[in-house]
Amino acid sequence: MNGPGHPSLYKPEYCELGHNYCLLGATNEELGGFFGVTRRTIDNWIATHPDFAKAVHDGRAVADAIIARSLFSRAKGFKHEVTRITLYQGEERKVTNTVEYPPDTQACMFWLRNRRRQSWSEKAGNEPEGGAPDMVALLDAAGESARNAGD
Repeated sequence: MNGPGHPSLYKPEYCELGHNYCLLGATNEELGGFFGVTRRTIDNWIATHPDFAKAVHDGRAVADAIIARSLFSRAKGFKHEVTRITLYQGEERKVTNTVEYPPDTQACMFWLRNRRRQSWSEKAGNEPEGGAPDMVALLDAAGESARNAGD
């Protein structure tokens, strides 16, 4: 533990390392393990080294944005081109196919329950008989319909 008279274990090059590790989703606990210090030391570095704090924050913001975009794409469905090299009559040929991923109902529900909590929480769907329609059931039915549309 570093106190008065103890040299800090922090090094300026930890900014880039911390940023890169946070791009992978590292928590302060995991950063501590990576740097060989405790989570509390990481908390202190964040509090006392503005460059390190910014690097960690920016790495996490980028990682969160990438995951949010992936979740959004999965929720709404997307197309992806896949290119393969095949051998046809002794010649290599490039074959490109478009693979379509239909909307994912679970991703939709997760997104809406987090982004529109008041309208889409699990409690909002538990209306008494004759109340509002069961939105989860409607989403499930819509997802199943979208999956079957391509068949």
